[in-house]
Amino acid sequence: MTSAKTFLLLPAALLLALLPGCQTEAQRQTDEVRDARTGKKLTTGVVQREIRKGMPSADVAEALGSPNIVSTDEDGREVWIYERFATDVTAASSGWFILWHAQKSVRSSTQRTLTVIVKFDHDHKVRDFAYHSSSF
Repeated sequence: MTSAKTFLLLPAALLLALLPGCQTEAQRQTDEVRDARTGKKLTTGVVQREIRKGMPSADVAEALGSPNIVSTDEDGREVWIYERFATDVTAASSGWFILWHAQKSVRSSTQRTLTVIVKFDHDHKVRDFAYHSSSF
């Protein structure tokens, strides 16, 4: 009787070991748009939600992290520019295991950019800001 149980359990165990190869797997890997120094994610939503005219530059730095470029305009007022890039990679594979193994893989990627420009007045408060995002 023990050999009969083993005979029945062996195919079941083999089937369970092989099932993962029968599934279609979709995986999405994203390089998030983050400030390298603070690790904060910078998105259009964060800009829309956090940045307001009249807010101090320290609060902008807290909300968005460090800018890529700091310069001044023709009147000597600071301008901060944030440029972030991300790559979304989508990989899908499918395969089957019985006695042979076959697998197909498809991979695609999308580039995203976000540019934010924050202009300050002489008191280091936001006088204006703009942002632009693109995906290709």
